Amino acid sequence: QVQLVESGGGLVQPGGSLRLSCAASGTIFSIYAMGWYRQAPGKQRELVAVITSGGTTNYADSVKGRFTISRDNAKNTVYLQMNSLKPEDTAVYYCNVDLKIRSGDNWYDYWGQGTQVTVSS
Repeated sequence: QVQLVESGGGLVQPGGSLRLSCAASGTIFSIYAMGWYRQAPGKQRELVAVITSGGTTNYADSVKGRFTISRDNAKNTVYLQMNSLKPEDTAVYYCNVDLKIRSGDNWYDYWGQGTQVTVSS
């Protein structure tokens, strides 16, 4: 059984910062990619940022230069540092992890429960 526990969401004023965390726990053999997606009301879920086990990162154009994704492999944890937040960043943010439970398994996607980020004055 694998669990993803997210934290760090909340209400912040435009221009402010937040840091999201997502810790994976349970029976885990290996983790490949860890990432963050978001979904605003009435919109589709979209990729925000992803980081591979080798440290390669990819960002949505809308957050480049403002958000930074990082991971601590020893803790199976991924972080999203969000700076210069804008009202359009308001959404539920979901953690996504690509992992294997056993060495012979395929890679499977797991999702966190989501954490609300609201940017408003």
